[in-house]
Amino acid sequence: MPQASPTLELIATAPMGLEAVVAREVRDLGYGQVTVENGRVTFIGDALAICRANLWLRTADRILVKMGQFEARTFDELFEGTKALPWPDWIPEDAEFPVEGRSHKSQLSSVPACQGIVKKAVVEKMKQRYGTEWFRETGGRFVIEVALLNDVATLTLDTTGPGLHKRGYRKLVTEAPLKETMAAALVLLSRWQPERPLYDPFCGSGTIPIEAAMIGWNLAPGLRRSFNAEAWPLVPEKLWQQAREEAFDLVRDDVPLEIAGSDIDPAAIDVALAAAKAAGLAKELRLSVLPVAKARPAGEYGCIITNPPYGERLGDPSDVEKALRQLGSVYALLPTWSNFILSPSKRLEHYMGRTADKKRKLFNGRIECALYQYFAPGGLYGWRKSEK
Repeated sequence: MPQASPTLELIATAPMGLEAVVAREVRDLGYGQVTVENGRVTFIGDALAICRANLWLRTADRILVKMGQFEARTFDELFEGTKALPWPDWIPEDAEFPVEGRSHKSQLSSVPACQGIVKKAVVEKMKQRYGTEWFRETGGRFVIEVALLNDVATLTLDTTGPGLHKRGYRKLVTEAPLKETMAAALVLLSRWQPERPLYDPFCGSGTIPIEAAMIGWNLAPGLRRSFNAEAWPLVPEKLWQQAREEAFDLVRDDVPLEIAGSDIDPAAIDVALAAAKAAGLAKELRLSVLPVAKARPAGEYGCIITNPPYGERLGDPSDVEKALRQLGSVYALLPTWSNFILSPSKRLEHYMGRTADKKRKLFNGRIECALYQYFAPGGLYGWRKSEK
């Protein structure tokens, strides 16, 4: 089997609105030539970068190897362009290699037809290398994606498998849970530091407090799960072992944390406690059943990061309004705290009593939201006044 190229073009797919956050994470890992596009961040790395990116990227959806890109206005062009790529260098004879696809603003608009053409082209290329007419597909999983945009086909291999939001600590779920990747993004966007208190008064299944604790302790989010590329010959086990050993060496579990969360729903707190235990963080988080009106986070110059319930989580608009009004009352009692609130409500600023210092459009699933950012006196890091 050929060796992986020392320089690979890798793609970290990103939720809409979080591309810049993902790009910052990629750069923090030490990888360069970063290009930010809608829904994806492209960067240059080696086979070890596949391991590190999967283990460390908190806000990306998955990590892809870019196999090639070419114009494809006809099925013939799609077939020939696909067949020209070095699939057998990556895919062993016994591998499972399903094809997924999507098309936007392209003449080749039938996704099933494009998937069939790509599968046929890859099989023909594999036949040339392995000298066989039949592939059993019982080995490792190599998911191929053909993405057509403006008549340009991009072919990739998915190194991740189940999305990166599946950290491995969530065994149970509540209704409409916040994805782990989005929760981590909210914490990173807040620029919270682990020496500061953090509180989520609508913590639901505990995703924001758990992700904050993982950030505070520098825990790689992918340490508790496996990835498709662990079965790939070009990403050998020794590289995964090296990346995991690096990640364990970088854990800072001696850092004291002041992270708490509460929710009015006892069942949600049960789920949150189970997830915190599975993540090894049960002793570090204070999670309790409490209505938001009674929330009184301890400490000064802290940070509230929250995703108030709406839609599926609270179907009655009057309940949503009541929850936001109570959040505004808590905000008024915490003049030295910064607040970061993800909500689709156009009236949130009304309930908070003032215009947000900054707003950022984000999508929670398919729901368009805004991250309303209220900074403590003195700016984003309001505690500066106390440290002069």
